Amino acid sequence: MKKLSISLLSVIMILLLAACGSSESEESTEDQNSDSQGGSEYNLVEDGKFTFAASGEFNPFSTTSASGEMEGFDIDVGNAIAEELGLEPNQQKFKFASIVEGVKTGRFDAAVASHTITPERQEEVDFSTPYYYSGAQVFVRPDSDVESLDDLEGKEIAVSKGSTYVEFANQVTDKVQSYDSDVVALQSLDKGRHDAVITDFLTGKEAIGKGLNIEGKEMIERSEQAVAVAKDNEELLQAVNDAIDKLREDGTLTEISEEYFGEDITTEPE
Repeated sequence: MKKLSISLLSVIMILLLAACGSSESEESTEDQNSDSQGGSEYNLVEDGKFTFAASGEFNPFSTTSASGEMEGFDIDVGNAIAEELGLEPNQQKFKFASIVEGVKTGRFDAAVASHTITPERQEEVDFSTPYYYSGAQVFVRPDSDVESLDDLEGKEIAVSKGSTYVEFANQVTDKVQSYDSDVVALQSLDKGRHDAVITDFLTGKEAIGKGLNIEGKEMIERSEQAVAVAKDNEELLQAVNDAIDKLREDGTLTEISEEYFGEDITTEPE
């Protein structure tokens, strides 16, 4: 009887140990799945969220609503990328001139803020494949005789801080006025200040459509805009590239573009 009791006790102990082992294994698997779903393989600022920055001052790419939330073309693209990654979109409003530094130092996972790919910026961050194509254009008041960048030699030009447009202005003048927003620069031009503004042709087109009495002149260049990601986050960069490819293939990028511009700016010009 005593031997039977000992044997029965041994069996019970074995079953309990097996159950504990199974439970620990299941918990470990659940933890791994949770980590995967949270995007931990991307070294995110916050697990489960795609934290991306934009200025909120670059209509129609990013503007700030009355509620304080950002909306616009860039924001919709950022949200769509987050969905493809299986993450919650977490938009962050930040001054454009400081966004690249914010990505570089890990404040944001990425910038979806109409950054043109340039060699200088590529030294600080990595860029995805382009998600739209644009270009810089000269804008003036209707009574101006300026037709091209060369005509602005020695004149006063307004641009947005941290943009590539500063470089074009510096080629012809040392009278460069910087604003936090391209839209504010265009509004200032409309009110009689400055001789010209250099900005994205789509931004100027949108401003004209909203009633600003300005005109577009020379297209200075064509450019590629892309998502900026920190250099030490290759997994996230690849995932963002895959997401952009998917969004282009299934027509999502085109749909978003046509909603804001009435045309597709996401396909490379021929």
